[in-house]
Amino acid sequence: MSRLLLFLLSLIALAPAGAETRDPARFFFQETFGNFQEEAGLARDEGKQGVMIFFEMDDCPFCHRMKTTVLNQPEVQAYFRQHFRVFSVDIEGDVEITDFQGRAITQKDFAFKQFQVRATPVFAFFDTGGKLVARYTGPTSGVEEMLWLGEYVAEGHYRDESFARYKRDRRQQASRQ
Repeated sequence: MSRLLLFLLSLIALAPAGAETRDPARFFFQETFGNFQEEAGLARDEGKQGVMIFFEMDDCPFCHRMKTTVLNQPEVQAYFRQHFRVFSVDIEGDVEITDFQGRAITQKDFAFKQFQVRATPVFAFFDTGGKLVARYTGPTSGVEEMLWLGEYVAEGHYRDESFARYKRDRRQQASRQ
């Protein structure tokens, strides 16, 4: 065998096992008609903790990075789909949606006026009654931190501690293992 072929075969063998990625538009975000009051009710009916909204902008490099390195990972997609109904809202969008109180509003007014979203991305978590229970601004450092964010909300840790403290405790647990 040629050296090049041996080199290529060794690279394939060293590729990480879980290197599969999937389109977040299909496997992370769910389709919606934009009625978040109904989506919260569906989350309740499905036994989920609530709704997670990813506030984003088209030209946001951090949103793009999240979609291409974290939200495209099967384990992230599976965890969030199991615990939340998951949607994206364009903070510059003129599309009309229905907020958690049943009022018609544009995406940009929903983001700016109701939730003061000024920078993206923002991960906003709502309970099944439509109440904001947790919010994280900015990209996560990677898959592990994104999964911790999901656990933080799904397991109710947001009631007792900040996400910064939760992450610190999780890092300490991981370093002991």
